[in-house]
Amino acid sequence: MRQILIAITAFVLCASCAAHKRVNYLQDISLDQPEKIAEQYQIRIKPLDKLIIIVNSKDPELAAPFNTSTSLNSLTGVPTGYSSTNTNMLQERTVDEDGYLLMPIIGKIECAGKTRTELERDIERIIYEGGYISDPTVNVSFADLKIAVLGEVKNPGYYNVVNDRMTIFDAVAMAGDLTVYGIRDNVKVIREVDGKRVTGSLDLTKQDIFNSPYFYIQQNDIIYVTPNKYKAQTAEINQNRTFYLSVASTLVSIATLVISIISISR
Repeated sequence: MRQILIAITAFVLCASCAAHKRVNYLQDISLDQPEKIAEQYQIRIKPLDKLIIIVNSKDPELAAPFNTSTSLNSLTGVPTGYSSTNTNMLQERTVDEDGYLLMPIIGKIECAGKTRTELERDIERIIYEGGYISDPTVNVSFADLKIAVLGEVKNPGYYNVVNDRMTIFDAVAMAGDLTVYGIRDNVKVIREVDGKRVTGSLDLTKQDIFNSPYFYIQQNDIIYVTPNKYKAQTAEINQNRTFYLSVASTLVSIATLVISIISISR
């Protein structure tokens, strides 16, 4: 009896250790060993992104025309005048399919592939060199950056990208972490690159995840955590059970109806 208890205890401890290892992140990380951070990382602007652009100056009247909604003269194709009644409103501007953004007064600006900082500097330069404002400062922010986190996480759904250096761990944390059934060494990231959809794989248990181009999340990324075999088998069993119960219920209903018709006909 004593040997049996020892064997059972050893089995439980081994199973516990194995389960613990499966759910751990960064299992091979080296302690006290600095890891270089991509300090210059920023999200790149893509076609159809929505931006909020605010131009400022010491003279608010000079900046006001740049902060209004854009409209085009039907004859010249040039941005028309502005209304001072909406100069304090944040104007959401959409990058077109060719990667250009239409700004009041200065017209189209190429912005696809640029960071927010690069676009800010370009707009400031164009305004200054055009003689419109001698001291322009520009702030560019994204209006609708979202990602989708699906699969074996506690709270799947859409989430806002809150900063330019959002990592896969940030995304997982927002979704409430992976469930115990989620496969941590093969998390899929689906991304749009140059008009094509590409898929990368991340191993959340390995330190070299920091070097992956998918470690930092971009707008419109889809993160999918696949279930392990146990969860998949359980789901299949439950699905089959539901199907057979439904069939059985239908057959019972048909049999009851037939019996009722026979009883009435007698």
